[in-house]
Amino acid sequence: MATKEMKTFTPEEMKDEFIGKVGTQERDKYEYELRMEILGRMIKAARKERHLTQEELGKLVDVKKPTA
Repeated sequence: MATKEMKTFTPEEMKDEFIGKVGTQERDKYEYELRMEILGRMIKAARKERHLTQEELGKLVDVKKPTA
């Protein structure tokens, strides 16, 4: 019995196939949301490293808590 080789894909090829090519609206939205997620995680990690609450960080950067 012959074994069939499995085709491999790079992460870029996977994104092109399932999200959209670079420059398309879908891909741009995906890339933006991914960057925002990474930025949020970085801010959270830095805040925790400095033992700050969200409120304390907000005061440091002069951001007020939103009211709904």
